[in-house]
Amino acid sequence: MISNLARLRTGQSLIAISAVAVLFALAAKWTGPGLTGVEPVGMETRMNMEGAAEGSPAAARPKTVVTPVSCERLPNVPGKSITTVVVAFPPNAYTSRHRHPGSVSAFVLKGTLRSQLAGGPVGTYTEGQTWFEPPGAIHLFAENASTTEPVELLATFVADDDCGPLTIPD
Repeated sequence: MISNLARLRTGQSLIAISAVAVLFALAAKWTGPGLTGVEPVGMETRMNMEGAAEGSPAAARPKTVVTPVSCERLPNVPGKSITTVVVAFPPNAYTSRHRHPGSVSAFVLKGTLRSQLAGGPVGTYTEGQTWFEPPGAIHLFAENASTTEPVELLATFVADDDCGPLTIPD
């Protein structure tokens, strides 16, 4: 059985690691790949639009671009890694129903994003706001609320050690 003190220390460690990852990613974003050695060119991925019917308005909307910043094993949480990515939503971009293999904390760097998890209301998040997604939560959609301005968010994932796929179409 895990004691309350052990739970508290694990929680504090995860918060501290997340805070460091956020600062690291922001520094990388503002100073470029020279600071971190991470070269995002060729590492970017486009959010899969599975679930959006062919020819539907959602399928025709721009896709998000996910740029990995870092992925590090958590030495105090065996079998888990923390991955930080910058997610860019071009104007009018949309992601359809999906889920993630681990916990996700998201922080809006700029713009306004609309998002909804299954069982919850549609949320509107602006610069400086954050939300949390528990492992396996169904993310019904996320979209840029603007047709003219981009959105960027910083997402931090705590998932299995393999630094593998972070999005699972659902």
